[in-house]
Amino acid sequence: MASGAEPVIIDFGEGIPVHLPPHPGHDDSVDHAPQRRQILNNSEKRLALANALRYFPSSMHEILAPEFKEELEDYGRIFMMRFRPTSVEMKAHPISSYGAKTQQAASIMLMIQNNLDPDVAQFPHQLITYGGNGAVFQNWAQYRLTMKYLSLMDEEQTLVMNSGHPLGLFPSNREAPRVVISNGMVIPNYSSQEDYERFNALGVSQFGQMTAGSYMYIGPQGIVHGTTITLLNAARNHLGTGDSLNGICFVTSGLGGMSGAQAKAAVIAGAACIVSEINEHAAKKRHSQGWLSEIASDVDDAIDRMVLAKEEKRAISIGHVGNIVDLLERLLEREIGIELLSDQTSLHNPWQGGYYPVGLNYEQAKEMMSANPAQFKEEVQSSLRRHATAVNSLVANGTYFWDYGNAFLLEASRAGADVMAAEGIGFRYPSYVEDIMGPMCFDLGFGPFRWVCCSGNDDDLLKTDKIAADVIKNMLVDAPDEIKQQLKDNLRWIEDAAGHNMTVGSRARILYADEVGRREIASAFNKAIKDGFISGPIVLGRDHHDVSGTDSPYRETANIRDGSMFTADMALQNFVGDAFRGATWVSLHNGGGVGWGEVINGGFGLLLDGSDDCERRLQSMLSWDVNNGIARRSWARNSGAEFAIKRAMENDERLVVTMPNHVEDALLNSE
Repeated sequence: MASGAEPVIIDFGEGIPVHLPPHPGHDDSVDHAPQRRQILNNSEKRLALANALRYFPSSMHEILAPEFKEELEDYGRIFMMRFRPTSVEMKAHPISSYGAKTQQAASIMLMIQNNLDPDVAQFPHQLITYGGNGAVFQNWAQYRLTMKYLSLMDEEQTLVMNSGHPLGLFPSNREAPRVVISNGMVIPNYSSQEDYERFNALGVSQFGQMTAGSYMYIGPQGIVHGTTITLLNAARNHLGTGDSLNGICFVTSGLGGMSGAQAKAAVIAGAACIVSEINEHAAKKRHSQGWLSEIASDVDDAIDRMVLAKEEKRAISIGHVGNIVDLLERLLEREIGIELLSDQTSLHNPWQGGYYPVGLNYEQAKEMMSANPAQFKEEVQSSLRRHATAVNSLVANGTYFWDYGNAFLLEASRAGADVMAAEGIGFRYPSYVEDIMGPMCFDLGFGPFRWVCCSGNDDDLLKTDKIAADVIKNMLVDAPDEIKQQLKDNLRWIEDAAGHNMTVGSRARILYADEVGRREIASAFNKAIKDGFISGPIVLGRDHHDVSGTDSPYRETANIRDGSMFTADMALQNFVGDAFRGATWVSLHNGGGVGWGEVINGGFGLLLDGSDDCERRLQSMLSWDVNNGIARRSWARNSGAEFAIKRAMENDERLVVTMPNHVEDALLNSE
């Protein structure tokens, strides 16, 4: 939206229409989710149908019942496609466009719209934002009702969301969150992948992937920064490089869903990169958005382009339309060495399109996935064994491989691949959290702080970049040595961010920042809004891949080694603590990153409006949101976290944290 343009007020208050709207039909201009396998018996199918029809008056049931039954048979889910809105463009319209009673509610509507923007979402018509099954809602009736409730909401009401279903508006108070979200909070004994598919097909639970189901996704940019940091530090630690990866080869896979980040990150870092992606539509989408430099359909062509770029010390990202296993095996056949290797396919979702087996093209794999799920699972596991064998061979030739935390090593181990450590405990390759992000970022309080300029103005985003850069420069003046490299990397990132054209959908930015940095940047934003320097409110949030909000033993908390890596107290405490310290909305999720049943995530959104009240909220909430995680990491005896929490206590005498005592190894080892 251009500055000064009059906003067009959009009325989202209709909810469920009084009269049946015409069916919008199937739209081939967007990518669609693969058909889910039929998991329900006949009795359960009747229950799923009854669950879907309860959103509508009985007068509509005669028409909708056979229609929803057909969707369940065709898709394995009831999406209520007839109710997909078409009159208003699905995107993040400026906050002034929303017919809501409060700016808080309008900001949440904006974020929901952004999550379902076809330029942002992986399968927008199936309400899936990223990761193959990371859903905003289960069906379009839930979307319509939620937007209606947000239109009606005042500052003494809270909207309760249960796995995409709007339970309703409940009386609360101005200090309470405007929305409280939970996704997938099933009883632990019923938290298997099989259970998830059944509950989702019944329409009673969903996998929100945290930033999808809590309305905080900002497109692939959201993980570019973390991926860039990972690449730079992987090369620094294992190759002895400096601040550039010129002349370094990086190979990875996955361009759908939340992916595309590794391609952009590789170019930012200076590497010659190939990203394999079997879905041609996804590869072309990332190329058209500028996230991918080139596309190659032939494996040798892709390799030749990478080798040439390496020789010329030229940064490039090449999208190989094909299977990653074919690429890795061909690299071995041609005896071409690569320095860095990872995988970013959605292996938290291995049987529903997160990973496609070698030997089948995209369409063949999708057909087998729904028609013969047992064989598809066998093919995926066979492919994972070949994949792991190729990785092992490349590593033996000098490649550094890390697990991105997408469940590659976990699912490969379950498939019987040779990925376990020699002693049989843990994996032979580290998660990048264990090696890089945990000790170098999370323990020190650095994680993916993000914001969205709700005005929709490009100028506002540029102004926030400048404000954040100035804050970091000021911090660098007297920063302790332990965090200077992090601050320098983040300064370089934010100063170059606009030039990399990373915004997809909303005018958003991400920046790895610590507790002090987040509070000072947010405070500076709030003042800029108050002074009229920034023309509209700003939404703050973060990824699940952070210091404090996520308990995930194979990812976010992979470097916590005191035995508590399988507990979820931290994520729950974060969710609750953010709620009573001023968050605009909060969320709690089963799943995200490494998948259903493998992780608990707590998230938040906070609207900055320039008010003094907002200043109070941001200081309290952002301090807790980070220090909760640092305290837990410190108690696990992580040295970086012990340093960080002591520093935090020096900065605020009200903070008093239980510190661990250390034991001599010799005493522990004595008989």
